[in-house]
Amino acid sequence: MQKTFAILMVLLALTLAAIGFARPHNLSIAQAKLTDAVPLPATTTSPMSLFSSDWARALIAAAETQIGVTTIYDGSYQSLAYPGGDVPRTRGVCTDVIIRALRDAHGIDLQKTVHEDMTRAFSAYPANWGLTRPDRNIDHRRVPNLRRFFARHGAELPSPTPETEFHPGDLVTWTLGPGLPHIGIVSDRLVPGTDRPLILHNVGAGARLEDFLHAYPMTGHYRLENRL
Repeated sequence: MQKTFAILMVLLALTLAAIGFARPHNLSIAQAKLTDAVPLPATTTSPMSLFSSDWARALIAAAETQIGVTTIYDGSYQSLAYPGGDVPRTRGVCTDVIIRALRDAHGIDLQKTVHEDMTRAFSAYPANWGLTRPDRNIDHRRVPNLRRFFARHGAELPSPTPETEFHPGDLVTWTLGPGLPHIGIVSDRLVPGTDRPLILHNVGAGARLEDFLHAYPMTGHYRLENRL
């Protein structure tokens, strides 16, 4: 009888684990892998939509069109046309989600604006790559450069930020590990049952809408509307 009871308890534990009771509290940490990011289901409506401006809604809609199109994470160096240069939309990195959304929604070309600002004030930007002059092929695709550019244009917000203070269309940056900065767009939808907004980004498996806000340490929070 005791042996049978022990076997039943083991089977019960395995069943509970399979249906989710044994999963870690912060699911996004398990999902936010550079090689295999799995999207969580999003609500169809959200209270955040009430606080979303037309500018933010356009940016979010432009980012959402990349889901299912950009399916490959590719951070290799590419020679780009200028201005308006881009790698094929089937591939890209986290910054490309932002670059494409701003171009499509608002005609803002980060390749051009970042390059011009770096040409004027190259020493104000991070010296992480040993460069002696701007490189318009890659500068705008590097998170540290975007962070500095946004701060120089008055778009940086205080951090840390309560979940309820993230607005649709805001940009957030994280560090995934040493030398692994990341960036995404705050959507206008919440994780069901929470005040936590879903994030539009590409963390390794293409453009996705995911529960990512607290997956990794945050390094910055930015609001670009009326700043660029």
